[in-house]
Amino acid sequence: MEWVWEIYEEYVTRELERLGNQNPSQADLQDAFFQTLRESSVTVLVQEPWQNSVRFKGLARYNGKDMTPLVNDPMNYLLSHFGGGKFKLNFHHHELNFVCTRNFKPQGESKWEDMPSIDF
Repeated sequence: MEWVWEIYEEYVTRELERLGNQNPSQADLQDAFFQTLRESSVTVLVQEPWQNSVRFKGLARYNGKDMTPLVNDPMNYLLSHFGGGKFKLNFHHHELNFVCTRNFKPQGESKWEDMPSIDF
């Protein structure tokens, strides 16, 4: 899950500073990170060819603890649930605040092409 901390670190630090903690300890950062992650969601998008361009198709949205299997092993999770492709994971805090994006490209047969799209 270290890769998630790397993309959340700036956001968590900024939020602690906004709340008055200008010099957070490691324990403060860790507590704030896990609290923020519990209050976050991740949307799984896949890049799909469209006309002479590409677009992103929303496949799934996970909240809080529901995202644990995905963040623990993103490549294998994506491959087993959606197959191969170019995926984008968009993280949001409290559904409104965009935190970050991370891209993954597991190799394999795509399973996502016939899946319904979700709004994102």
